[in-house]
Amino acid sequence: MNLLEKIFEGVLWNSRFVVLTAVVGSLLAGIAIFYMATVDVIYLFQHALHYADSSLTSEARKVLHDSTITHVVEVVDGYLLATVMLIFSLGLYELFISDIDQAQGSRSASKILVINTLDDLKSKLAKVILMILIVTLFKEAMTIHIATPMDLLYLGGSIALVALALYWTHASEGSHSAEGDKEKAGH
Repeated sequence: MNLLEKIFEGVLWNSRFVVLTAVVGSLLAGIAIFYMATVDVIYLFQHALHYADSSLTSEARKVLHDSTITHVVEVVDGYLLATVMLIFSLGLYELFISDIDQAQGSRSASKILVINTLDDLKSKLAKVILMILIVTLFKEAMTIHIATPMDLLYLGGSIALVALALYWTHASEGSHSAEGDKEKAGH
């Protein structure tokens, strides 16, 4: 029975390597999104070069300005989504496979890329997803047509809810860092 138990536990423990499919898939998706956002930046820059064209009417210049701002917001959204995929990939690897040796204790490694628990991963992903939602709201707010006072109220309410979400995010960070400071002082 002891040998069978050891074999079963070995298979069970090594089954965590199936997570590598999600790690590699997330990493490849992140790289693809980084590539697409960078291509969008190149086209955006080429498009924006026409802004100084003296033959543009003021209306055409305004349309170019507004579309350029919208494209910039879309690029930021793309880079944030790519960052989510990268954080997810690194987090899954660190949680299920192994610590990334280069990230541990390195001054150049960002604290956001060091994941110790599933809660760390969820927290870091939630922050980036919140930023994506903020950027998306900003993009939509730029193109919204306010026809009634209720439209304006809805826009103001959505901005207030985003501000509240940001406040709670930063407030929870403060309580976690205070708890960490207490733990360090106690040891």
